[in-house]
Amino acid sequence: MTDKPVAREAVEAAVKGHNADYVEVRIDDTATTRLVYRGHELEEIGITEAFGGCARALVNGGWGFVSFNDPSQLRQRVEEAVAQARHVGKETSLLADVAPVVDEVKAEILKDPRKITLSTKKKLFDAYNDIMLGVEGVTSTNIVYWDGWKRTTFASSEGSYIEQERLDVGTRLAATAKRNGDMQQSSMSLGALNDFSYIETLDDAALLIGNRAVELLNAPYAEPGVYPVVLDPVLAGVFCHEAFGHLSESDFVYENDRMKEIMVLGREFGGKHLNIVDGAAVPGLRGSYKYDDEGTPAMKTDLIREGVLVGRLHSRETAGKMHEPPSGNARAIDYRFPPIVRMTNTYIEPSTSTFEEIIGDIKLGVYCKNWYGGTTSMEMFTFSAGEAYMIRDGQIAELVRPVKLTGNLFTTLQNIDRIGTDLDFNQGGGCGKGGQMPLPVSNGSPHIRIQDCVVGER
Repeated sequence: MTDKPVAREAVEAAVKGHNADYVEVRIDDTATTRLVYRGHELEEIGITEAFGGCARALVNGGWGFVSFNDPSQLRQRVEEAVAQARHVGKETSLLADVAPVVDEVKAEILKDPRKITLSTKKKLFDAYNDIMLGVEGVTSTNIVYWDGWKRTTFASSEGSYIEQERLDVGTRLAATAKRNGDMQQSSMSLGALNDFSYIETLDDAALLIGNRAVELLNAPYAEPGVYPVVLDPVLAGVFCHEAFGHLSESDFVYENDRMKEIMVLGREFGGKHLNIVDGAAVPGLRGSYKYDDEGTPAMKTDLIREGVLVGRLHSRETAGKMHEPPSGNARAIDYRFPPIVRMTNTYIEPSTSTFEEIIGDIKLGVYCKNWYGGTTSMEMFTFSAGEAYMIRDGQIAELVRPVKLTGNLFTTLQNIDRIGTDLDFNQGGGCGKGGQMPLPVSNGSPHIRIQDCVVGER
């Protein structure tokens, strides 16, 4: 990585004096480490560095966008973006007002992975891989590790100049067990903002993953049907993100007439115990930051408050077009892309029920933990749990094969009748949208109970 690759004076000069409604420049300087294992093979190991920038201009409601790797002709790149915007702009430009900001944001690092040698990281993951492969019955593994350092410089024609840095650390461990043509998988995704230390503590997790994959070979299938279902914080957080969070991204609502009719502010979606929020201002999570990629300060946005839809996620443009306040949710994965409306840390707030109260009056139900995958289509969803247990007479009973949950989002939100006190966050993985993947996010929830949920085999 370079040290101050472009002088502040040059960046600020490049965005001034153009015949445009708005101009911005964003410059990224990054370094990424990545290791990938498949079975006994180390498929990928290395450190990559990248540098690049982009210019974006707004003229008569039309956007121009140019990305580049060489910043020496920065003003010329901005002029190209302005020229593009002139070709497409045919209406009034609308951007929600945001006060200009001048700031420098340093990452608050706990343990810096850049100070850990690549060979040390390899030894750690060699050991985790050996633990999983050492479990009798495990036939294959998959491990992905990454850490990414980024310094972003942002400047706008309105007078903002922001330098911001962050450090993202993530891993996914998976083990596959196979017997007589039957195959089962167990996995775990983990992540942290500005901290490597958890990577050094995964021996027990690796052993648990290996053993769980083998245990699933002996587990029976749950009888398909409609059950009361309890979701752990990880799966409930994924549900919140995938099934509801994306519908709260205002570009999706603004561009879809059907969603405009459904996602009406003031509409009741659940009981008074249901509160869903998104916010990069929540500290210490992978979706956290101080300013988004348009220079809007991070904040916490109520999406559902006491069961009622009260807000949504915005860029400056969607906020301007929909006459709603900006929320600081314009994000780009790197300089090759313009910012679009994205989630940050999306979660269900805790309520008052203990876990014992949540399961205590369930005669027959299913307890679902962790996540494996899922799809959404408008308000319909299908999610696969990573593991599942039957609930019998108010107690967690036998392990069963992982199940899939299917339903209508809005009916399901109404059917959430208990929410726990034990808020926790899933910080593994990333979010994909508009070709930008994986964007660091977090999602979370306490344990929740859903009445009348359709359960099937995964």
